[in-house]
Amino acid sequence: MHMNFTEADLAFQNEIRDWLKDNLTPEIVAESKVARNAFMSRERLLDWQKRLAKKGWLCTNWPKEYGGPGWTPAQKYIFEMEMAKAGAPGTSPFGPRMCAPVIMKYGSEEQKRRHLPPMLNSDLIWCQGYSEPGSGSDLASLKTRAVRDGDFYIVNGTKIWTTTAHIADWIFCLVRTASSGKPQDGISFLLIDMKTPGIKVEPIITSDGNRAGTHEVNQVFFTDVKVPVENRVGEENVAWTYAKYLLEFERGGSPYSPRLRSSFERLKRLVEATADGDKALTRDTAWKDKLARMDIEIAGLEMFELEFYARLGSGQNPGPLSSMIKLRGTEVMQQVQESAVEAAAHYAMPFPEQRVPGANVEPIGPEGSDVLAPRYFNGRKMTIYGGSSEVQRGIMAKAMLGL
Repeated sequence: MHMNFTEADLAFQNEIRDWLKDNLTPEIVAESKVARNAFMSRERLLDWQKRLAKKGWLCTNWPKEYGGPGWTPAQKYIFEMEMAKAGAPGTSPFGPRMCAPVIMKYGSEEQKRRHLPPMLNSDLIWCQGYSEPGSGSDLASLKTRAVRDGDFYIVNGTKIWTTTAHIADWIFCLVRTASSGKPQDGISFLLIDMKTPGIKVEPIITSDGNRAGTHEVNQVFFTDVKVPVENRVGEENVAWTYAKYLLEFERGGSPYSPRLRSSFERLKRLVEATADGDKALTRDTAWKDKLARMDIEIAGLEMFELEFYARLGSGQNPGPLSSMIKLRGTEVMQQVQESAVEAAAHYAMPFPEQRVPGANVEPIGPEGSDVLAPRYFNGRKMTIYGGSSEVQRGIMAKAMLGL
């Protein structure tokens, strides 16, 4: 895709590059470079996010009235593109990109005053309590209960696949507050302090070769957890509406195309570096076709995401466009990851060897080969979380095609 940037856009692009030179420290680069998944240590994550927050670049999708930068769609694209090119790590999306829009639209003024400034300044880390054992993509079947007891709810149940729960300060949860009617009825949205007595976090070790301490996802248990009623967002029993609204931002609020484009360029360099002579993958017709198809998919995704940004900038909800972005973004990312492992061949195999920043371990093969398999295995979940690809297709069929 080709965009005609204005002089102001180009100046903004240079500002980002200059800022990255001063703020993307060797420590941050080292930790993100060997990461097998989205995890960064709490210390490093807060260091990175505080730097962005100080510049006013942490909550890029927020309206200006709440402290957002008020960027144009082109500026948002440029920002994400430059971050991806520089290899900058991502940020925790759960507070600023997912919970914040719900608080802005449905929360009380007190909740806005209490929770939005710490998100804007990266004072706290949030996690998401949606998925539960046995529920799968049927989120409305959740069983974690919140029983009203005076000015408190007493919460009992469990949440699973909870990313970064072990380093989070707060969790936003969907809980069942009534059992009558449809499953979607009787769900409420609670904000819960992770230091509340009765909360237990246990790590889930995934197939990407991580261990406890460098893992990403967890199971969270709630046993007679007392949550003030004032921590409920919006009305009781109607949070299914809030949940769907939040998912629009989860699915499309974190752009895929800039990092996809960066990963795709690394894949092309890998293809050139891992074979030679008549057996070079660059001479293989099937590989040429595969790369061309991925290039076209990424270009199309870029256009969808610019439309997404334009809708946000004009005050519109993303709607089913977020499902389209999530569907194609995750599926194409898996294609790129799988192709990278295929291109690296045996160099991608020794992934169980644990590497940490500063470790005295020399990887073999082309640069970055040692993390390709772990990232491939970790990336298999992308077409499941936030609603599986099948769910996204169902949403688009109903909302966009009227089927």
